[in-house]
Amino acid sequence: MGVHGWLEWLTQYDSPKYIRIQSVKTGFVKCIFYATFALSIFSIVIAYRLYQETDEVNSSVRTSVKGVAYTNDRIWDTAEYTIPMQAINSFFVMTNIIKTESQTEETCPEYPFPKAICSSDKSCEKGSVDIHSHGIQTGRCMNYNATVKTCEVRAWCPVESMQPPPEPAVLRSSEDFTVLIKNNIHFPKFNYTILNMPPNLNTSCTYNKITSPLCPIFRLGDILQEAKENFSEVAVKGGIIAIEINWDCNLDSWFYHCRPKYDFRRLDDKKIKPGFHFRYARYYKLPHGKEQRTLFKVYGIRFDVLVFGTGRKFNSIELIKNIGSMISYFGLVVTAIEVAIYLGNYSRCSKSPLYKIYNGKKYETVLNPRQVMFVSYVDEPHVTLIKKPLKTSLQDAQGSIVESHPVKFCDAGSYCTSQSDENRDNEYELGQPLRQGASSPHCQKWCCCGKCQPTQEYHEQLCCRRKNGQCITTSHWFQQLVLSNHTLQKALLYKDPFLDLTNCNINNQLRHLAYKQYINWRFGSFDLEDRAVIPSCCRWKIRDTYPNADNNYTGFKID
Repeated sequence: MGVHGWLEWLTQYDSPKYIRIQSVKTGFVKCIFYATFALSIFSIVIAYRLYQETDEVNSSVRTSVKGVAYTNDRIWDTAEYTIPMQAINSFFVMTNIIKTESQTEETCPEYPFPKAICSSDKSCEKGSVDIHSHGIQTGRCMNYNATVKTCEVRAWCPVESMQPPPEPAVLRSSEDFTVLIKNNIHFPKFNYTILNMPPNLNTSCTYNKITSPLCPIFRLGDILQEAKENFSEVAVKGGIIAIEINWDCNLDSWFYHCRPKYDFRRLDDKKIKPGFHFRYARYYKLPHGKEQRTLFKVYGIRFDVLVFGTGRKFNSIELIKNIGSMISYFGLVVTAIEVAIYLGNYSRCSKSPLYKIYNGKKYETVLNPRQVMFVSYVDEPHVTLIKKPLKTSLQDAQGSIVESHPVKFCDAGSYCTSQSDENRDNEYELGQPLRQGASSPHCQKWCCCGKCQPTQEYHEQLCCRRKNGQCITTSHWFQQLVLSNHTLQKALLYKDPFLDLTNCNINNQLRHLAYKQYINWRFGSFDLEDRAVIPSCCRWKIRDTYPNADNNYTGFKID
């Protein structure tokens, strides 16, 4: 594309082609579809609050567990059963315990697990350590009790027992303990901060999903009940429970709402090694200076406080952006109407006249010009399309109807005169078949007017008629519109006012213009100029009237 082509492209605009169907039924369907889509878009905007911009929550959590229990001849208060956790926003409540008291660093028999059981010293490797062992083997095999021998280890003795935790749990009464959860949240985009504690908090309240949904004080047994778990069962081996705080805040003043919603669920898998436990020790110094300790294996429930939240506030730009993106879905209305028209037509036995007209208006087939030819016969009121390659003469080739002949006398590309000419034959009118005449005795096999020249090329074997009759070259209109020197010269001067009509090559220009005049007359458009085939009789009549000096003609190109 050259500079001129780019400038022409920049100064043009091609609009889409629309087809208007005058039909009450189709119009009603259109209104239903548009109303449905508009209502759907409105519902989506409201339901998903697409008119607001959002911001994610920033939060901090503080917890305080309260409760006292008496079990195993011992008082258990907060300092005993709440052990600080390294995890963020988590707290731990002990529910069960196994103690190994008076441990000192010395040698003693290992607890009898499969790899520690022995029958002689050969079964014990000095210095070896197993992942389940409590110490380092000395290489000796000793009696653990009256029935079992195990390898001796250097460890904190006596070694910890691997027995299961006691049932019921030691601190099963901890389900009545309470925890106060303080949760501060902040939405940086809106510079908004709020606390989950109501201004007029009743410190004696306890959370209840129905009666006290905003109370930040939770009974541990109620937490597990909301998580669909039994506290007494979980207390034996422990577990991990999530306390989810969800903030869905509408910060618009006319619809303000910003309150926490609490949910609870269990995080550890109940089927694959459920529970939660760990060990810690308390160390003492004996009077003679030797160190002693008490080992605690504690089971309990770890509560993880998980905070989620979204802040929302009206924003006109967000609303316009979301509505703009959803308006594109109105294009689906056109597709839905097309499907409705298609289904409505094919629900009948045959195509409706409306659908045939609609299809003809909507779809315009563009063919490769190198693969088709157009022909026009004076005794047929339409243009015929014939596809290549030809296997017989163009006259006998079968084609399809493209369009009807125009019934206008002339247009902007046809420079015919409107004055009254002498010897005008009024019986030959544009677009009407010529009067049928007798068949010529010299008519060739493919020629029906008797004026065609013989040729071996299939694509040049074309007559002006489909049936025997008078040749179009003998008509008055052919003389006036195609051959008239006066008409053709006016057309040439219209394009180039300073053209020299005495030039030796003027015949070539007149001959080529005569070809175009014939195509515009018989085919109704210059668009078919390259693929429209002029009949042999007409082509040679034009050549005889405006001959080439060297009598050399290129003819119609079949490429």
